[in-house]
Amino acid sequence: MIYLNGKFMPIEDACIPVLDRGFIFGDGVYEVIPAYSRKLFRLAEHLDRLQHSLDGIRLKNPFQNEEWKTILEQIIAQNEGDDQYIYLHITRGVAKRDHAFPVNVPPTVFIMSNPLLPPPSELLASGASAITALDNRWIRCDVKAISLLPNVLLRQLAADVRALETVLIRDGFLTEGAASNIFIVKDKVLLAPPKSHLMLPGITYDVVLELAASNQIPHEIREITESEVRNADEILLTSSTKEIMPITLLDNKPVGSGKPGEIFARLHTLYQHYKATQMRGQLA
Repeated sequence: MIYLNGKFMPIEDACIPVLDRGFIFGDGVYEVIPAYSRKLFRLAEHLDRLQHSLDGIRLKNPFQNEEWKTILEQIIAQNEGDDQYIYLHITRGVAKRDHAFPVNVPPTVFIMSNPLLPPPSELLASGASAITALDNRWIRCDVKAISLLPNVLLRQLAADVRALETVLIRDGFLTEGAASNIFIVKDKVLLAPPKSHLMLPGITYDVVLELAASNQIPHEIREITESEVRNADEILLTSSTKEIMPITLLDNKPVGSGKPGEIFARLHTLYQHYKATQMRGQLA
């Protein structure tokens, strides 16, 4: 069951006009929100990021936060599985094809649920592989725009060689992954690139830094050079659907010892505990 412009329906019955600006121009934004035990995870933070994206493309938010919460909870209730991830998609609506914004056109709002599966245990145990590539995307990567062709092409570079992710380098510095945020560890210090217009402000990125701060894990937020990435003791990938995963092979070369490291193991355990605590709090 999905939600489309005020109605719940089977996804097979959903139709969008061909003149929707999302289809014609990629003119819209999206958000992905995990739900554990049918409870939305860090909803306020996800809705704040959605508002930032809407502001970035000058599109009015169609709902207040409480309205979003009600609709999202209804989507969860109408789909199977205790753990789901909710995909929320807003475009500027249907109008005659013209680059300039249409006037008084209602936005298109589409929401669907998919099963949220835990990261494969074998990848958590052995680590995943990744490649590097030049970050050739636009310079408003902080806007979660639906026009993801550059990310798709960069992610496909990894898929072509059966790697999990493409780690992006711009002007000699780490930005993020094609579909994730990236951390490195050097000399037992967790390093994170600073938030900017060149990377998406990840919700899991924030959780990882909060966990590091509250559990005395040394960490720094600063620019990370390509050389530091290639000589890291650990590389960690984070996203709402993949949570925290270790990268142990980069461009066919081992990262550190070639096995998941100590900082990953600590953060993974802390994240699982934090997630369970958050869900218990919502259920109380």
